[in-house]
Amino acid sequence: MRKFFSAVMALVMTLVSFGGFTQVQAQEGQTFEIGVAIYQYNDNFMTLYREELGNYFAELAEADGNTYNVDFQDGQNNQATQTEQLNNFIAQGKDLIIANLVDPTGAEQVILSAQSADIPVIFINREPDIATMELWPGKTTYVGVDARQSGVFQGEIIADLDNNGDINGDGVVSYLMIMGDAGNVDAEQRTQYSVETLEKTIETASLGEHQRGNWDQARGQEIAANALSQYGEELEVIFSNNDGMALGAVQAIDGAGRVVNEDIYIVGVDALPEVVELITNGAFTGTVLNDHFNQARTAAEVGVRLLNGEEVAPYFWHDYVKVTSAEEAELKRLDFNEETIEEYQQRLEETYGSAE
Repeated sequence: MRKFFSAVMALVMTLVSFGGFTQVQAQEGQTFEIGVAIYQYNDNFMTLYREELGNYFAELAEADGNTYNVDFQDGQNNQATQTEQLNNFIAQGKDLIIANLVDPTGAEQVILSAQSADIPVIFINREPDIATMELWPGKTTYVGVDARQSGVFQGEIIADLDNNGDINGDGVVSYLMIMGDAGNVDAEQRTQYSVETLEKTIETASLGEHQRGNWDQARGQEIAANALSQYGEELEVIFSNNDGMALGAVQAIDGAGRVVNEDIYIVGVDALPEVVELITNGAFTGTVLNDHFNQARTAAEVGVRLLNGEEVAPYFWHDYVKVTSAEEAELKRLDFNEETIEEYQQRLEETYGSAE
């Protein structure tokens, strides 16, 4: 609940320059209670995101004189657990909810419950469907990246290799796909667009069914080890929906006596520091920067707008970045692309041939 240190300190919202990036300053001297629901702490990328979000709210507090009490909760990848946490946020009268949902299909109920308590909602990292974002316009938004783009970039990294990923020269890239959890939009789109993009350059063949690693490094290692044992040198490329699972796959590759970038290629998503180091050492083919730094900072700045009573656009986007060198993974503040639902649908239609 909002507590005023002094009525005299209440100021109209102003724009300030902070670190070279224009941001919103809240009314000075207030305390805001913010509930942040993370789908699970045991996720390399969301750990970086969570830490950046907390740190940046602290920076904003120093800059604008307000207090942002940020209550982080671990959903433990369990929808029932997270639902209870979100209900508690509403019962406690939080001023803002930031939700990284276990199951994005539950976004509708989150919005309706928050709307009844007049608590604005920012969804992060896991995108709800478009229809859901129409339920409470101005007070509900998504801050993130377009997962289709990450898949496209993965496919391009392999396609741009001298041999297009075709190590044995038979004109076909034989690959293994390690996916995130079932029903996850990012997992589905990275899987689809990575292969479709590579197929614009060369024919591909999946070795067996796509495997669910559920974003887990140990599962990534297990899946890759089984595939390497079963298919041997026939396996040329491993696509992983994230870097965490890809790190597990690298362990399996090493254990099988294979050498990345010599007799097998691997691509991931997130540009985790461990993966960037492997790229620098020539032990990882490429990844795609899922920019936790900019996403977290934009989520916080949009949150400040909502805390000030502003209405905001339904979408705030950052771009993924192809990473095949350490320099490409360097973090720096970048602007976002703000879109209405209609603009988003038009872009999807023009870029991917579908508004879904």
